[in-house]
Amino acid sequence: MNGLGRWLLGALLMLGVAQVQAAQWRLVKDEAGIRIYLQQIPGSNFQAFRGVTRIGTDMSRLLALQDDVGAACAWVHACSEQRLLKHEGNLSWVYSRFHTPWPVQPRDSILQVTTTHDADGRVTRTLLGVADYLPPQSGFVRVSKVEGFWNLTPREGEIEVIYQVHSEPGGSVPAWLANSFVVDAPFNTLQGLRQLAEQP
Repeated sequence: MNGLGRWLLGALLMLGVAQVQAAQWRLVKDEAGIRIYLQQIPGSNFQAFRGVTRIGTDMSRLLALQDDVGAACAWVHACSEQRLLKHEGNLSWVYSRFHTPWPVQPRDSILQVTTTHDADGRVTRTLLGVADYLPPQSGFVRVSKVEGFWNLTPREGEIEVIYQVHSEPGGSVPAWLANSFVVDAPFNTLQGLRQLAEQP
């Protein structure tokens, strides 16, 4: 290999290392059996979050709580209203509205949820924002982008739950609100879901 080839190989290796480091998750909260991680997303001002916990319930109960879209608003962080727009096979479309502190304008979002069941019992719900599915609603700023998933895996009588999302909230959002949301949203959502799922 000549000098240029070695230089190119070295540059590619350094680029790969930099990309891996940029993609690393940082643990920012570990409380009440819930761990919250954040990750910087290239080209975005908003961090992705990942919440991880275990819930002492069975898969059917956990899925039933998630499938009750309207009632799920009670445990989804900052949710003020939620309804099922359409269900077709393993696809669902869900409309949600969210509280925001004054003077930030309330947000709404539309998610396409794809549910897959693996042979080992794991269930994954892939979340994809479809902002143009409905026209803009008066008084709300549409969340422009959502990518994420719920990963539910049976573990020795419990369900390991991973909830991961990166979103672009649209409009203007103060840094303090964005920074608190990416921690509060997964923590409060997982805590609320766990409390309901573990009720006798």
